[in-house]
Amino acid sequence: MTMELRHLRAFLAIADEGTITRAAARLHTSQPALSRTLRALEDHLGVRLIDRSTHHLRLTDAGKTFRARAATAVAAVDAALDPHRSGTWPLRVGHAWSALGHHTTTVLRHWQQTHPQMPLELLRIDDRTAGLTTGRVDAALLRGPLDLPGARSTLLFHEPRIAAVSADSALAARTELALADLTDQTVVLNTVSGTTTLTLWPEASRPTAVLEIGNTDDWLAAIAAGRGVGVTPAATADMHPYPGVTYSPLTDAPTLPLHLAWNDPPSHPAVADLAACIREIISPPGRHPDAK
Repeated sequence: MTMELRHLRAFLAIADEGTITRAAARLHTSQPALSRTLRALEDHLGVRLIDRSTHHLRLTDAGKTFRARAATAVAAVDAALDPHRSGTWPLRVGHAWSALGHHTTTVLRHWQQTHPQMPLELLRIDDRTAGLTTGRVDAALLRGPLDLPGARSTLLFHEPRIAAVSADSALAARTELALADLTDQTVVLNTVSGTTTLTLWPEASRPTAVLEIGNTDDWLAAIAAGRGVGVTPAATADMHPYPGVTYSPLTDAPTLPLHLAWNDPPSHPAVADLAACIREIISPPGRHPDAK
């Protein structure tokens, strides 16, 4: 059977919804028809994409890798057929928060000067891959360790971490802080797109009070209101100054790697140009990180 776009849409719906029932309702088709479409795709690829042994379907390792490829392909077709985007091919770059910090504006302006016919769209998307695995972007700025099947990445730099505290707290008067200074505080964690977890602290001195938040805006609002403290990359202070929040250096927190990641093969031909552009701006001459 010849594979069609509907096979990819069917697989992505099942992967997103977790059940054939919900995926069929989303696609306005029957469950048997959707199951047949999935089997046809798996037969064509020669691999099992979805584990059906449990009530809630799970992606196999092959399914996880194929999901990124399928999402990229579907998004590319949708973009190509979008009448509002005819004549242009913007390069979409996702980030969960803070982008490139103080380098962000410089990179955007340099790109506009060197690629005037190719807009660079910087999109904030609140998930751990900033839209990369769902095909919403062509590349993503991602902090922390990477585990993205079917993707490539280049390390841009290592970023210091800082503490975010309420401006009227006693901690705000300190010129610098250590992780131990936050142990007896409620720690505000962005569990959707943040990189800080309690494992940042030594096991014997981890905070016991946690407030879980779902996005950067609510994370900042909670800290400003005095509901807790946070730990974040230094770029947050550049990109998110916030009334009522004071940022302080953390003397003993490990640095955080910042990567540019993209699907392999890339969904946009200018991804390599973007990586080179960013490196030119942020890296000393002759000391460019290697792609991996």
